[in-house]
Amino acid sequence: MTNLAAGDRLKAGLAENGLAGTDLAEAGLQATHSLRRRLLAWLLIATAVIGVAALIDTWFEAMRTATALADRVLAGSALVIAERASLAGDGQLAIEIPYGALEMLSSAAQDRVFYRVDGPPGHMVTGYAELPVARAQPGGDPAFADGMFNGVPVRVASLARAASTGIDEVPFVVTVAETTHAREVLTRTILLRSALRLAGMIAGAALIVWIAVTLSLRPLYRLGDEIAARSPDDLSPIETRVPSEVRGLVDTVNSFMRRLKTALDGMRNFTGNAGHQLRTPLTVVRTQLALAARAATLAEAQSAAAKGDAAVAHAERILAQLLLLARVDAAGGEGPAFDPLDLVALARDLTADHIPAAAEAGIDLGFEGTGLLLVRVEPLLLGEALHNLISNALLYAGRGTEVTVRVRATGAQALLEVEDNGPGLPAPARANVVTRFARGNDSTPGMGLGLPVVEEIAALFGGGLVLDAGAGGRGLRAGIRLPLVA
Repeated sequence: MTNLAAGDRLKAGLAENGLAGTDLAEAGLQATHSLRRRLLAWLLIATAVIGVAALIDTWFEAMRTATALADRVLAGSALVIAERASLAGDGQLAIEIPYGALEMLSSAAQDRVFYRVDGPPGHMVTGYAELPVARAQPGGDPAFADGMFNGVPVRVASLARAASTGIDEVPFVVTVAETTHAREVLTRTILLRSALRLAGMIAGAALIVWIAVTLSLRPLYRLGDEIAARSPDDLSPIETRVPSEVRGLVDTVNSFMRRLKTALDGMRNFTGNAGHQLRTPLTVVRTQLALAARAATLAEAQSAAAKGDAAVAHAERILAQLLLLARVDAAGGEGPAFDPLDLVALARDLTADHIPAAAEAGIDLGFEGTGLLLVRVEPLLLGEALHNLISNALLYAGRGTEVTVRVRATGAQALLEVEDNGPGLPAPARANVVTRFARGNDSTPGMGLGLPVVEEIAALFGGGLVLDAGAGGRGLRAGIRLPLVA
């Protein structure tokens, strides 16, 4: 019972926290997810979304860049043609189309070039009559427009000027257009190169993250290896260095292991002590039952039954003390934050509860204490500790003695004392009686658990047990020191 396997302990601990049965299976399935894959997936998804947005922006920027380059060439060609305009002797507009003006367009990516020159309104001088015209302002900058010519998309640039002889002036509009194949090729080239660079960045970032995450997860691997290498009985805190993000998890595991160790130690103590201390009274019970069965007279049977009943009562007291010790052991690992309690009122009430027992034992039981002394304790446990002190005094002081329960403050501590003027204990014996199952001497009645219980309860609340001789060197003064609430 005391040698639980590590797996059983883990399941028991998980069951206390609501993880058992199906929950264990679900926890196991969740544990199979790879943190590395998750981080990499999130990075790739985020990078892909940003990359798509970047490519869309790059597409529009490439179109604007290609269009700006094409417009600049178109405007230059229109300007070269416009500079060759002149008026003939009959006042008609004459246009000489220079070959270079069109050659600078046609040399780019197999695009086709078109032009037209319009004179006064309603009169076309030369060129393609169906070619669309942009709305250009006379004497202003070239105007640009997108249109269709013979079912093919074209980019149009129109420039409005006027030819003059000094006397007459004839307005005209030069329009130059080219197909958009070059623009599309340039846009696709820019987009493709941007996409390749972005894909390389994503691949590089993924590789870097894969390496970085692998290196970053090494402390977790070491943590897992250390836990796996532990023996089932090793519940000491985990000291492996881990990243700060995992420190909280390790602290939680350490806290759980401390609670589990406390529970296991309490169980071992309880089972060992119970097996050791209950064996004698149970043997007495069996012996007395056997004597009662073989008794020749009713008186002998009643005597054996009375002794057996006393042994059962003794076993009950032992079991009650052992259960109290187990409760203190269980609370000692991770004690809760106790509420403030008036020690004077608690001691006064418990003293009053023991007055009938003191009167039956022929002992004068009194109480001294006034005011308000606040301490942080669990009322039931401290009540059991005071009950043990008063019961010990009533048991050992003897008839005709006085027992005083006293509560007072000494500096930053409260002192709860039970003093008697009985035979007391020698100084060497006082250090021994706080050991479990130890008694003042072999003839002393009891189980040797009362004072150890008191000491452990006092330690649970940050205090301690003090044993001194009574007033005038007579009797015994047993006191519990507890820190006062600030």
